[in-house]
Amino acid sequence: MIRQLSLAILAGAVVLSPRPSWAQDEGSRRTVDSIAVTGARRNTSSQVIQASGLTTDHSLDFRDLQVAIRTLYATGQYDDVQILEQQVEGRRVLLIRVRERPLLTRWSVEGAAHIPEGKLREKSTLSEGLAMDPAAVARTAAHIDSLYRKDGFYLVRVRARREYYADSTQVRLTFDIQEGRRVAVSRVEIEGNSHFSDEEIVKRMSTRPEGFWWFRPGDYDDEKVRDDLLSHLPQFYGSNGYVDFQVLGDTLLVNNKSGKATLVIRVHEGERRKVGTFEIVGNRRFSTDELERYFPFARQTKGGILTSTSPTGTLYFDQVKWDAATRAVQTLYYNNGYIYVNLRPDVIRRDGPDGKPLVDLRWVVNEGQPAIVNKIEIVGNTLTRDHVIRNAIVLLPGDVFRQDALVHSYQNISNLGFFEPLPPPDTRAANDQGDVDIIFHVTEKHTGQINFGASLGQGTGIGGFIGLEEPNIFGQGKRGSFQWTVGQNLDQFSVSYTDPAIRQSRISGTLGVHKTRVVYTIANLGTLKSQGGNLQIGFPTPRDRYTRLYLTYALETQTFTGTSSDTAFSFVYGCNECVRSTLTATLTRDTRIDLPFPSAGTLHSVSLSQSGGPLGGTGDYQRVDAEGRWYATLSQIGEGHQPLKFVLGLTARSGFVFGYAPYFNQLFTMGGTQFGIPLRGYDEFSITPRGYDPLAQRGVANPAAFGKAFLAMTAELGARVSQALYASAFYDAGNVYGTAGDFNPTRLMRGAGIGLSLVSPVGPMGIDLAYGFDRRNILGQPAPGWKVHFRLGNPFTGGAPGIAQ
Repeated sequence: MIRQLSLAILAGAVVLSPRPSWAQDEGSRRTVDSIAVTGARRNTSSQVIQASGLTTDHSLDFRDLQVAIRTLYATGQYDDVQILEQQVEGRRVLLIRVRERPLLTRWSVEGAAHIPEGKLREKSTLSEGLAMDPAAVARTAAHIDSLYRKDGFYLVRVRARREYYADSTQVRLTFDIQEGRRVAVSRVEIEGNSHFSDEEIVKRMSTRPEGFWWFRPGDYDDEKVRDDLLSHLPQFYGSNGYVDFQVLGDTLLVNNKSGKATLVIRVHEGERRKVGTFEIVGNRRFSTDELERYFPFARQTKGGILTSTSPTGTLYFDQVKWDAATRAVQTLYYNNGYIYVNLRPDVIRRDGPDGKPLVDLRWVVNEGQPAIVNKIEIVGNTLTRDHVIRNAIVLLPGDVFRQDALVHSYQNISNLGFFEPLPPPDTRAANDQGDVDIIFHVTEKHTGQINFGASLGQGTGIGGFIGLEEPNIFGQGKRGSFQWTVGQNLDQFSVSYTDPAIRQSRISGTLGVHKTRVVYTIANLGTLKSQGGNLQIGFPTPRDRYTRLYLTYALETQTFTGTSSDTAFSFVYGCNECVRSTLTATLTRDTRIDLPFPSAGTLHSVSLSQSGGPLGGTGDYQRVDAEGRWYATLSQIGEGHQPLKFVLGLTARSGFVFGYAPYFNQLFTMGGTQFGIPLRGYDEFSITPRGYDPLAQRGVANPAAFGKAFLAMTAELGARVSQALYASAFYDAGNVYGTAGDFNPTRLMRGAGIGLSLVSPVGPMGIDLAYGFDRRNILGQPAPGWKVHFRLGNPFTGGAPGIAQ
């Protein structure tokens, strides 16, 4: 017994001492007769001995034992390893004693409601089927805790529960989570502020104390706090001249019982500095005068605007304006080929002669060499021909690289409508001179469509239709369409063909023929029959790829038969085989993107037409149409090719007719969405030169409902969900006038509401719910109200005004 105890003590010295007692002398080595293993259950003794690297063939010293212990720990299979020496029947035995880790067969999370289990497992180092590492268990629990704290759950409790089985060689691990309630910030305290109050500072933060209303929950979000500390507060102070502002730290004081918290932010404001001098160094491509136009701190004096190199000392420095001006100068260089420009904005702090703190500003420019476009590659187009895509690209090989031209090219390709949402184009260095190659990646999408079926439309009744449309015939970008609709109130047949680049030139052409019968049931006007065709030629304008001039000639015959219940209307506009011969010139500039629901850009269009007179046919009149549309993206959610975009859109349309026009469909009427100039919240044909007509609700119209001038305006706030879905809140205003001399933009009818637009396999459609503010009853008394409008077939991107084209 004493011998065994002494051996155990000796073995302990082997494990714990850097110089084991069995090898005290330098260089002392021993041989062992055999090696034994205890404590191994999942692993065999031979596996343990083999992993240790110990053998009986060679003499061993303490270094060999230390290496063996470290090696066995490194396998991750053991919680404890000891090496002992024993004498058994006169033989020297080396005993390896191990305590194995159980095999982790499965691990899971219970109690997680606010954070998905998949997100909790993402950064875990636990692996099922391997030995369970206690350190990995602790790290996973800490990771879960940190994720909850980042989301504001500071009262979370995470406990690792183990279930052993198979003689304790295997284990199931469960993390039990008690989430607690989300911490609500009840107070935000700012320490170190003297120039702005706590309330003024907190207004600039996205993290705010909880309030009475539901939109002020006060939820703590670690990401929002980080943005406040690193971005919002420095921007606020920087825009007010405090360029030395610093956030020293933040502390969240949580009441574990109530779940309420106080966020304490410690700041150093520094001194408020005024603008001193300004200079530009290193510029060669642009003169100092050209770049000084971007300097945002010049001030007005009796002698005019101070030159920017003179000390001002009167304007407080604004970091936000300075950063914006720097970006504008960088963009100027990028748009002129200097993509390698290095623009360093220096802010030099000093005290003026009167001891007041100032900042001297300087742009240090290292222009580099302008980049030349070496080649342009198109990848992924399996159907669309290269020349179709290249016609939409503004840049050409050999041009100086321009960032704005690259963006415009990307937008033009997207607007073709032939491809899935495009990723941004790639640029790569072409050679040592800094030239670049540009690569556009496209993915073809199904463009052509065949549709047929039945329809029920507002004012068109029950009908059937069949249609074929292909906007990219044989991959050449040529568009063809065929549509035949048959119904009780509408019989329409039309065929058109468009070539956007005749013989690969920049001249476009469109040829169309139609035959139509329309019964106007909404206003009980009668029946209009027409047949004819049109030819349109489009020409580019010099030095502007977004502006085109279109010349259109249309020839058709019309027959209008009124109803017996409205003889006055029939008498004025009745027509039998009348010939309408019209020549139109249209100048259009279109920079919109993300069609058919634009998110940015503008459209300006002016159209002049002559019908009859020297062209022959019935009538002799001139028509002027003008239209402007403006779009801007306010914000977006998500990244990638199709983020959710919130868009502000403004539209203004106007038209005038001069002379003798015997066709009511060439005059203007307003109301509804299906036939006239759209004004939502009102019935079709209800807006007349004499004001609102309440009888239009009963399907009654008269010649006085049509005018020779109109004005329509719309402001909308929309959510562009995708290329096929758009929701909006809108405000409409408009009116119709008897003659151009009666035009009065201050006398308008108003409507507002919400709408949903959809591009479907049967064409564009939509629904609007609008409130007409200026509706009246038959007694002339105000009678505002709601109205639902269905839209079918009307394009969303705008067209020429009128009730029939």
